[in-house]
Amino acid sequence: MKKYLLIAAAVFTLTAFTTVITEVWKNDPAHSGLQFTVTHLGINDITGTFNDFSVTVHTEKPDFSDAVFELSAKTASIDTRVEARDTHLKSADFFDAAKYPTLTFKSTGIEQESWNKFKLSGDLTMHGITKSVTMDLLYKGKVENPMTKKQTVGFQLTGSLKRSDFKVGEKFGEAMVSNVVRIKADGEFTQ
Repeated sequence: MKKYLLIAAAVFTLTAFTTVITEVWKNDPAHSGLQFTVTHLGINDITGTFNDFSVTVHTEKPDFSDAVFELSAKTASIDTRVEARDTHLKSADFFDAAKYPTLTFKSTGIEQESWNKFKLSGDLTMHGITKSVTMDLLYKGKVENPMTKKQTVGFQLTGSLKRSDFKVGEKFGEAMVSNVVRIKADGEFTQ
C-alpha cells in the first residue's frame, strides 16, 4: 500500500510540474481596429475598416513567443465612410459578402525578432480562397487597466497582401484600385 501511495505521489508531483497553462486573450472590440488601405487611381489612399471582428490569442509563454492568433471578421461590416462604395465592396464584384460572409486568419507560426517584434505567418481565407501570409507583429506591452483591473496587452499587426491572390475585385485593374492592400490592425486584449 505504501508503495502505491509513493508511486501516486510521484506521478502527481511530475504532472504538477509538467502541466502547461495556456492563457487565452480576447480582443476588446471598443479598443481594437482592423483596417485596410488601397490606392485609388494611383494618386490617393482610401482607408476602410471591418467593424465586426474578433481575435483570440492562445499562449503558454509570458513573452508571447509561442502565441497563436485567430481572427474572424464579417465581410458585410466593411466601412469606408461612403455607403455606395461599401455596398459595391459587399457585392460579387469584390467581397461577395452574401456568399462569403466571413474572412478568417489563423496563425501557423511566429518568429521572434526582438523582445517585442515578431513575424507572424498564417492562413488567410477570404473570398473562398486560403493563402499563406506573413505580417509584422509588434507587442506593445502589458498593463493593468485602471477601469477593469484586468491585465491588458496590446498588439499591432502591419503588412500587405495582393487582392488578386484572393480574386477580389478582378474586374478593376491597378489603374483603378491598387492590387496591393496594406493592412493595419490594432488590438487590446484581456484574459
